Amino acid sequence: MLRRAAGWVVGFFRRQRRPFKVNIVRNLVQNFSLGLTQQYQSIYITVLGADPVQLGLVSGVGGLANALVTVPAGWLADRFGIRRVLLASVSLMALGYALFGAARGWEFTVFALMLTSSSWGAGMVVCPMICGSTLRSEERATGMQICDTVTAMPRILAPVAAAYIITLFGGIDAGGIRPLYWIEVGGLLVAILIIYRFFEDPRDGLAVEPSPILGSSRRVFREGVMVKRWIVYTVVSTFPMYMSMYIPLYAREFKGANQLTLGLMDTAYWAVIVLLALPIGLSADRLGRKRVVTLLTPLYCASLLLLVYAPNDMVLVLAGLLNGFIMLAAVTQGAITVGLVPGELLGSWFGMLGLFRGVVNVVSPVLGGLLWEALGPASVFYFLAVSQLIKLPILASMPSASTGG
Repeated sequence: MLRRAAGWVVGFFRRQRRPFKVNIVRNLVQNFSLGLTQQYQSIYITVLGADPVQLGLVSGVGGLANALVTVPAGWLADRFGIRRVLLASVSLMALGYALFGAARGWEFTVFALMLTSSSWGAGMVVCPMICGSTLRSEERATGMQICDTVTAMPRILAPVAAAYIITLFGGIDAGGIRPLYWIEVGGLLVAILIIYRFFEDPRDGLAVEPSPILGSSRRVFREGVMVKRWIVYTVVSTFPMYMSMYIPLYAREFKGANQLTLGLMDTAYWAVIVLLALPIGLSADRLGRKRVVTLLTPLYCASLLLLVYAPNDMVLVLAGLLNGFIMLAAVTQGAITVGLVPGELLGSWFGMLGLFRGVVNVVSPVLGGLLWEALGPASVFYFLAVSQLIKLPILASMPSASTGG
């Protein structure tokens, strides 16, 4: 059985185009680098002097930068090519994390987050464009989940490696966390070299003539399938992405988690993605993407309740594991998103969705900080659970023919 599965995966990779394969290698390097700091970034900003509300404001400013860049990123990818926008986004990311490493006060992290959030926004536009341009429709969800499976593997190791480095440099304080950022910058420079040397635009040779930005947006609404409804769904689905920074902060301040426990929470998160991404991708393509997302969402909600009521570190790690189901759902949602508009409008479509995600990126961290202060830290996680259950009726109302069931 395992030999047959391995043979199928090898065969799948062999028939894919070069840009898909190179993008996976780039993501392997980039994800290990990003995995070093993700679990510790909110703690780093607070030890530099920010309170939870200021943490939310800092992230909100980063979200504003994200919102401003996404629509132009999609249009630019259509106009000048995916390769150039991808190269620019990773370069911005490296500069942003260098600023994090140089920060000596929380105010300075505003500039760092503006750059890293902008790069994230551009990356979230062009990365699915690569899959959308290279994978066949009937295996798109499977291919995207395979990509996530392979590229998530370094993120299993990175949090534990980060915990060891933090311990080596004195513990969870600014001095212990700061070296992670400089290691991260080195990894991102390697990712830039991979793009520059090996990545080819998957749409080279195709006639992609983007309309003016507003014209492309009008075409998305005119030619897409229920795109307004999907935008609302995407907005609600995005809250966990931009409020997750409160999870390690809560685990640290209210559950007493040390750097190793925090690292294991993140490792468990990525482990469930690695182990289940392929079977979930196959299930989504064969049984229906809507059904799979509906089944995965309650598991994420359970992770939030476990976090709030965790009596010990083991339950915190279990909460981290169940938290990974939101990423599995998000990748399946990405396969649905690709199928809602004509292929030549993918850049404008993902750019438009990026704009709305950017608005959520502005609002949700600030909302999280206000909930934390006004109603108590646990209210942040109750809000996230309710918001994700509310999105399911919207998903059910989407036509099965366009969403893969």
